[in-house]
Amino acid sequence: METTKRNIAIVCGGDSSEHDVSLRSAQGLYSFFDKERYNVYIVDVKGTDWHVDLGDGNIAEIDKNDFSFKDEAGKPVYFDYCYITIHGQPGENGVMQGYFDLIHMPYSTSGVLVEAMTFDKFVLNNYLRGYGVRVADSILLRRGDKYDADAIAKRLGMPCFVKPASDGSSFGVSKVKNADQLAPALRVAFMEGNEVMVEGFLDGMEISQGIYKTREKTVIFPATEVVSENEFYDYDAKYNGQVKEITPARLSDETAKRVAEETSKIYDILHANGIIRIDYIISKDKDGNDEINMLEINTTPGMTKTSFIPQQARAAKLDMKDVLTDIVENQF
Repeated sequence: METTKRNIAIVCGGDSSEHDVSLRSAQGLYSFFDKERYNVYIVDVKGTDWHVDLGDGNIAEIDKNDFSFKDEAGKPVYFDYCYITIHGQPGENGVMQGYFDLIHMPYSTSGVLVEAMTFDKFVLNNYLRGYGVRVADSILLRRGDKYDADAIAKRLGMPCFVKPASDGSSFGVSKVKNADQLAPALRVAFMEGNEVMVEGFLDGMEISQGIYKTREKTVIFPATEVVSENEFYDYDAKYNGQVKEITPARLSDETAKRVAEETSKIYDILHANGIIRIDYIISKDKDGNDEINMLEINTTPGMTKTSFIPQQARAAKLDMKDVLTDIVENQF
């Protein structure tokens, strides 16, 4: 007897600058999912316009009472599971997760608290520092705060980074080389949000590592080394190909093992769920030994065919179809 297929919603879009990137991730995920096992639909969420793409230009509105929709025959379709691939709000800051918790809908990411915390880089850094995770020193500025550029330069050193504290994208990020450049960089960052983080510069190799855990196993992907042609790994580097990505990263066996252990430790500290990606800078101490510095955590990493996670899965000789099945079935 044929079992009923689960209905999966790939929830994408969102209200941030990365709305269109999220749609590309949704297409990537759609191509990876096992269609023989699941009925897969793409749900685009923007503001209060939530709809399902039924193909051939047809869309159906989502009923926000239970996240269902009516198909072309007028029959209601109910989802069993939501795979969230919104980059930015409301899918990466806990808001969507709170809604799904209220209607008892299983979903792919961590819960409300972890999503809210990982979305706020300043809060996350200070939380993880308490567990012994190495992070750069940083200062939080809120819109309207008075600040002393020279005092910031003295505390953090130059160069430093200015970035929106709560944003899933690379928009509004500047590398500041002297105190005079701080004011214009802050203006750019405040265009993206009301809180801005000024962060000390860490000199070293940038790497990114994906991980997920289920009840049965831990899967830590090989790390990717990010070699940007730009001043730093900004939006153009990320999405317009101005970067070289090397998977696995050129790390010593010992450092690669330590990074994997740190990735697993951070996943457990957060009680994370689904695939997350942790970015690090590998710097050198005064004796020339590798130091692992956590940069940020992405709880809804990009899922286009060229994104880090699919690249890392290929390097590990894993099929993304099986990875996604692992994650979905872990909920049931």
